[in-house]
Amino acid sequence: MLEKLRQEFEKKFGAHGDVRAYFAPGRVNLIGEHTDYNGGHVFPCALTIGTYAIARKRDDNKLRFYSMNFDKMGIVDTDLDDLTPYKAAGWTNYPKGVIWAFEKRGMKLPAGLDVLIYGNIPNGSGLSSSASLEVLTGIMLKDMFGFDVSMVDIALIGQYSENNYNGCNCGIMDQFASAMGKKDNAIFLDTNTLEYEYAPVVLEDAKIVIVNSKVKHSLVDSAYNDRRNECETALKELQEVIDIKTLGDLTEEEFEAHKDAIKSEIRQRRAKHAVYENQRAIKAVAALKAGDIETFGKLMNASHVSLRDDYEVSCKEIDILVDLAWAIDGVVGSRITGGGFGGCTVSIVKNDAVDNFVSTIDAKYEEKVGHKAEIYVVDIGEGAHVLN
Repeated sequence: MLEKLRQEFEKKFGAHGDVRAYFAPGRVNLIGEHTDYNGGHVFPCALTIGTYAIARKRDDNKLRFYSMNFDKMGIVDTDLDDLTPYKAAGWTNYPKGVIWAFEKRGMKLPAGLDVLIYGNIPNGSGLSSSASLEVLTGIMLKDMFGFDVSMVDIALIGQYSENNYNGCNCGIMDQFASAMGKKDNAIFLDTNTLEYEYAPVVLEDAKIVIVNSKVKHSLVDSAYNDRRNECETALKELQEVIDIKTLGDLTEEEFEAHKDAIKSEIRQRRAKHAVYENQRAIKAVAALKAGDIETFGKLMNASHVSLRDDYEVSCKEIDILVDLAWAIDGVVGSRITGGGFGGCTVSIVKNDAVDNFVSTIDAKYEEKVGHKAEIYVVDIGEGAHVLN
């Protein structure tokens, strides 16, 4: 793979100079959805699929980007003196946004770059291709120019650039999982404090299976920012009657006691999801540590119902996938994962049921919606790193 990417880089940009390679993974969130901007807990893990970069410093101010995934765009030229986001710049707005965010922190690039990108995360699947690209750019800049930034800094810079340059008001989870992933572990992250611990995902007789609905979403254009605004308003209403900083500070009982302070039924449901989902994430990690995979699965199922009914970020195709999964013997739990409005489901499936799961979903989903899903049995991989 790496040799092929290097050859492609040489074809596009020439063979001279110090050419380096980088990788940043995508992520799947096992539970704790739409809690990361509500001061709650999340439980993502890095995948072995992600985004690769081959890069080399230039001796001028030019930035030249080429993606093997968007080869029809050709080489996209820009300049360090012009880091404005343009719609026509397409995917390059993500690495440009990170360069812009580095400069905001006083880390100005002394020279431009030639960069080739290749990703094997399905685009628009909800497995965080954008966060992967942002974190990839961060480790590339750290390595190429010797900037003094930690991996947590790189995650925060990626989030800042997506919020303020690309206009999606995402939380920290996606970038954190890509930067800080650890093989065979998920990250139990308190998004309010950024305290985290690695929790081994020991599924002795089960696998994590991701199903891509092939319904693409764009979080910038979707109701994602609306959900965030609804939660912020609900929080302000609750703060008039109870001393809290975030929705993640509340237990279920405290929420039920004070929910009438929220003046809209829709905002009540949004806030209920944020509070209950945070508690589900805490309980799910405790269950996993105790080896109680059945409870973990039940909490995943409850998470999907809440995302479908209270948060309303599911869609017909995703609900079909989850309903099909729930009906298959050997499925421990299944839910939508990611921002929503399409994308993927994540399921935990007993080893002896995986083949039946794949064949059943493959046939029945196409029968119901008219196109196939993509199914991946995945491994948990390392966070972003320099490739030798």
